[in-house]
Amino acid sequence: MKNFITRAITGLLFVVIMVGGILYNALSFGFLFALISMLTVFEFGQLVNQSGEVYISKVLTSIGAAYLFLAFMAYSMNVEGVRIFTPYLAFLLFILIKELYQKRENPIGNWAYSMLSQLYIALPFAMLNLLGFQGNAEDGSIAYNPIFPLSIFIFLWLSDTGAYCFGSLLGKHRLFERISPKKSWEGSIGGGIVSLASAFALAYFFPFMTYAEWTGLALTVVVFGTWGDLVESLMKRQLGVKDSGNFLPGHGGLLDRFDSSLIAIPAAVIYLYCVVF
Repeated sequence: MKNFITRAITGLLFVVIMVGGILYNALSFGFLFALISMLTVFEFGQLVNQSGEVYISKVLTSIGAAYLFLAFMAYSMNVEGVRIFTPYLAFLLFILIKELYQKRENPIGNWAYSMLSQLYIALPFAMLNLLGFQGNAEDGSIAYNPIFPLSIFIFLWLSDTGAYCFGSLLGKHRLFERISPKKSWEGSIGGGIVSLASAFALAYFFPFMTYAEWTGLALTVVVFGTWGDLVESLMKRQLGVKDSGNFLPGHGGLLDRFDSSLIAIPAAVIYLYCVVF
């Protein structure tokens, strides 16, 4: 009972902070996800370093992640041009060169995991800026639209909730037993149906996209979000851990909470820029 209360309070605070940070204004959105990017990459560094086989700089990679998000934000708002990314490119070069002088046992592994922290975590979070800031074709201005980034998380949260409910009641056929033995086809389909239903509500209240376009976005997020969940499960299985951390009491680590979004966000960007924008 105590664990359930802890989970409920943590989950409620998490949703309030996420929704409030995205909706309040562009500044709160930027601060929230720059911090999330930094903390999630830091957690990733702790996770891989504890294996003892590789070592990555948690501080350096987490600062790089925060900078990449803010650079994408500045570029998306037309505050800065492409040169805003030059410090980040210098950071990537430094990650490669510093291994020459550290004489560690597994430099290739260190390089691989350091770059993975940026590709797998930092870049997807940074791409939220491509959804949150849209240009006006008439006057060339840039406006912050919180609904696009928020909708990604709405679809994922509702899919997870629906999958849990349907899976608990009807789940019999394993979705991917080798990696995640608790997930079922019934739960995944049920979660997808709940998310697709929410797309109609978003289309009604935010008609800047059609019903078909909102439905397509929901379907994209649900499918790739499921793969995102499985990708993190495979990584944890490889590293021999149950949770990525304990940052969120009763819920595990930040990677556990954002695993689906790390694959769903790039997929949503591809869908929107190919079909809608």
